[in-house]
Amino acid sequence: RSASVKKVLGMIEGLSAEDYAKFWEAFGRVIKEGVIEDFANRERIAKLLRFASTHADTSAPEVSLEAYVGRMQEGQDAIWYIVADGFSTARNSPHLEYFRKQGIEVLLMHEPIDEWVVTHLHEFEGKPLKSVLQGDLKTDADDASDKDKSEAASPLLKRIKTALESRVEDVKVSQRLTESPACLVSGQEQMSANLERLLKAAGQDVPAAKRILELNVDHPMVKFMDTMQDEQRFAHWATLLFEQSILAEGGKLEDPAGFVKRMNE
Repeated sequence: RSASVKKVLGMIEGLSAEDYAKFWEAFGRVIKEGVIEDFANRERIAKLLRFASTHADTSAPEVSLEAYVGRMQEGQDAIWYIVADGFSTARNSPHLEYFRKQGIEVLLMHEPIDEWVVTHLHEFEGKPLKSVLQGDLKTDADDASDKDKSEAASPLLKRIKTALESRVEDVKVSQRLTESPACLVSGQEQMSANLERLLKAAGQDVPAAKRILELNVDHPMVKFMDTMQDEQRFAHWATLLFEQSILAEGGKLEDPAGFVKRMNE
């Protein structure tokens, strides 16, 4: 069995670029299963993986992990990825704004199996795989400036957290966002929202986890909210930010009619 697997892998590795594209179209998902199931050959199979990425910004799965590592910027220490329920959702995610601005490539994963691939493939050639949706984003921004911005926005953050009550774990100033007003992120060890949705769709009972709402405090919409005196109206706007963040990542709202009513008002 071991000899057969190695021989098959060798034949796949020997395919031309044109033939491999055809092969991947037919058997790509099966190769991804290999990363999950075949621990002994995981590193070799990882070299066969192909993904879409922000490098070409198309849905064509043409980027290998080796090619990604070869294009990494000086000082970049991780392979960044996003997993969503569709290519458009991944490509247009507000979580990519910082990375696009900095010219950092992000793998755009959008197949259900990708959630399991990244839970089994933690690194490639010594570079850890990191989700743009999880954990604190460590940037080269001035720490003192970020701290001042967070302190200045503290009253607004507290008001929004109070308005959203038990729906969020915390409200923080975002380093990810440059254009959008808000986004939701998960803790480093927390299950991703997309995986949570997949498990629920499969009939599993998964308790909803509270997540962190990150705000772009330089956005005109957020600045406008800071001037509001009517707390009930403020709460409606805070709820809109929260609901928009869910929709932007491909999630479903518990109260779509309420969202439409608030938006119309």
